[in-house]
Amino acid sequence: MGRRLGVLLAMLLAVALGWTGPAHADPLPLPGDTDVDYQLGGAWDDVPDHVGIVERDRTDPPLGGRYNICYVNGFQTQPNEKRFWRHHWSLVLQDGGRPVVDSAWGEWLLDLRTPAKRRALARVMGHWVKGCADDGYDAVEFDNLDSFTRSHHLLERRQAIGYARLLVRGAHRNGLAAGQKNLAGFDGTTIGFDFAVAEECGRWDECDRYAAAYGDQVIAVEYRKKDFHATCRAYGDQWPVERRNLALTPGGVHAWC
Repeated sequence: MGRRLGVLLAMLLAVALGWTGPAHADPLPLPGDTDVDYQLGGAWDDVPDHVGIVERDRTDPPLGGRYNICYVNGFQTQPNEKRFWRHHWSLVLQDGGRPVVDSAWGEWLLDLRTPAKRRALARVMGHWVKGCADDGYDAVEFDNLDSFTRSHHLLERRQAIGYARLLVRGAHRNGLAAGQKNLAGFDGTTIGFDFAVAEECGRWDECDRYAAAYGDQVIAVEYRKKDFHATCRAYGDQWPVERRNLALTPGGVHAWC
């Protein structure tokens, strides 16, 4: 009776977190000796042969014949999803009844302050991650791990890391490698992250921190030419490094080391 109850509870937890269906194969690591194309501003299929990794928004399909990373904004809202989050208003971080905003991107922060809210958010993200897996993606990047630093002291680091642990478990349950984005200096491998997306690590002198935690399992994206060249000199023989335009538009800048 005790074993049957344990199995039932495990099944209920899997459903609650969006981890339904059979277990998938183990996540695949980032492939070596290839380049990346960071396509969050719009998908394009005319990718050079030397590019073996493509990252796209979860609403876009993966590109056949490449290692595909699915972008999920795990800690903040996408600007075009505010209607969705108004239906989940209690999960949006608020200060005096108004949403707390990442002013750089116009994104609302998600409320990670209680275990119940973190579990509820993990259910939402679990549904999206399952969609990535069903579409054929190999990995998922969870953006804005550092949202607590923009929360007006409403969120804490430990809450963000506890929530990130749930997201990583959900990704692995669906057979996807999980990527850390932001919070350089935190070794995400301690909670199961498989790789890192180091955005502008050359500009902010953070590349060494990602290398210390992830070795060659890092993707680097730079927007300024001088930062791109610096990152190429330091890590271009170990990591895929790409220079993009800030809007990440399909017809914008695409340059590799």
